[in-house]
Amino acid sequence: MAVEITEATEATAELLEAFERLTPQLSSSNPPPSAEALETVAASNATRLLVARSEGLIVGSLTLVLVRIPTGLRAIIEDVVVDERSRGRGVGRALSEHALDLARAAGAVTVDLTSRPSRQAANRLYLRLGFKIRDTNVYRYTL
Repeated sequence: MAVEITEATEATAELLEAFERLTPQLSSSNPPPSAEALETVAASNATRLLVARSEGLIVGSLTLVLVRIPTGLRAIIEDVVVDERSRGRGVGRALSEHALDLARAAGAVTVDLTSRPSRQAANRLYLRLGFKIRDTNVYRYTL
């Protein structure tokens, strides 16, 4: 399966349709983003919205967050999703490797991500790519 990774810089109808299809495969508790929300992410200097295409169809997405804090440039991978029909075909690897290249080029020295333990294939991929499990606590405060 040939996969092309590009960066979405605007919320097109194609991108909106893709997120309507992909978001339920990523999260059962969050609705697909609106066109306005996608436009905000695509246009932000702090995020790089990557999309994977195969045979002309968007089959996956990854958001790379780049934020400068006093201790340096933080890079975080968020909302990785590959269409269930395209899983196991290198889409997640291509998205992740592209994000790592962008983070490196931007000057980040580490890239963080989280993944639910139930996402076994994704967790195996991250380990194969060289990510290490950190001994840390993740806290969430719901507003």
